[in-house]
Amino acid sequence: MSPAERYTGMHLDAAAVRVLAHPLRSRLLSRLRLDGPATATELAAQLATNTGATSYHLRKLESVGLVTDTGEGVGKRRIWRASTSFHAFRPSAYRDDDDAAAAVGWLQRDYLHRMAERAERWLDVSEGWPTAWVDASGLSDTFVTVTAEQLLGLQAELNGVLDRWRFVGEADPEARRVQVSVVVHPSDLSADPPAAGGTTWP
Repeated sequence: MSPAERYTGMHLDAAAVRVLAHPLRSRLLSRLRLDGPATATELAAQLATNTGATSYHLRKLESVGLVTDTGEGVGKRRIWRASTSFHAFRPSAYRDDDDAAAAVGWLQRDYLHRMAERAERWLDVSEGWPTAWVDASGLSDTFVTVTAEQLLGLQAELNGVLDRWRFVGEADPEARRVQVSVVVHPSDLSADPPAAGGTTWP
């Protein structure tokens, strides 16, 4: 199976966004993507909750196609997996749906908080890692001057780079899964935004 076939995604419709915007559901999906298939009991233990709540929220995620029963469980011991490797949404698509727009806002802030938590966790444990890994990891930022359309092109190129590197190390026992986080936004947050369709900043 090619990398493109193995790395699959879905665009969330309004119903899926509303379902996913829940603290436990968001973490259940993330855990399944990070660690692979698991039972509700295993997930409950990892996330410090109870099996009943976990099973309920897994079924809600299943209802919008975000998780799937693998069919490999025995009896009531269902084994769940994430349906895709990633999901995406375009915030402007939900502006006419107040509930979905609020859900997207919550999801974006939740993802940002968890990115920061994992980055801080790395700093907490990095002293125990080999020097090569410590030096290869890190934080950086930079600035570019682009239009909104050019910014989309930039992100498409970054995604292309990540696609080329996604599975290159998996046959090497020294390779580890690495999280790459990208946050993109205008640098002057005090500026008045340009008019819709405009191309010039005030």
